Amino acid sequence: QVQLVESGGGLVQAGDSLRLSCEASGRTFRWYSVGWFRQPPEEEREFVAGINYSDSWTYYADSVKGRFTISGNNAKTTMYLQMNSLKPEDTAVYFCAATQTRINAENYHLSHVYNNWGQGTQVTVSS
Repeated sequence: QVQLVESGGGLVQAGDSLRLSCEASGRTFRWYSVGWFRQPPEEEREFVAGINYSDSWTYYADSVKGRFTISGNNAKTTMYLQMNSLKPEDTAVYFCAATQTRINAENYHLSHVYNNWGQGTQVTVSS
C-alpha cells in the first residue's frame, strides 16, 4: 500500500512563501504523473499544479502561474509545491495526488485520473 503524506502547511501573511512537501512511503513505485489540488473553505476541490516526471513538463492553474512551482526529487519519492507571493485567496487544504500512469496534458486538472491521494495540509494566508 502506497501512502502520500503532505507537510509544510501553516499560517502565513499575504506576500509570504511556503513550501509544501508530499512524501511517498510504502511500495517503491516511481510516480509518472503528480498533481497538487486544493479545497478552499466551503468550495470544491480545484487543480493547482501538475508535473509529468518523464519529461518534466509542468502545468498550472491560471490563478497560481508565476507564483507556484511544482517539482520532485530525482528518486520520485518526494514532491514539492513552492508557493510564493501568497494571497488570502490561496487559503485552502492542499492535497497531493499521484499515479503511475501517463496523463494527457489536457487531463492533469481532473482529480479522477489520480489514484493515490494524501490526507491534506492546511494553508492559511492572512491579509
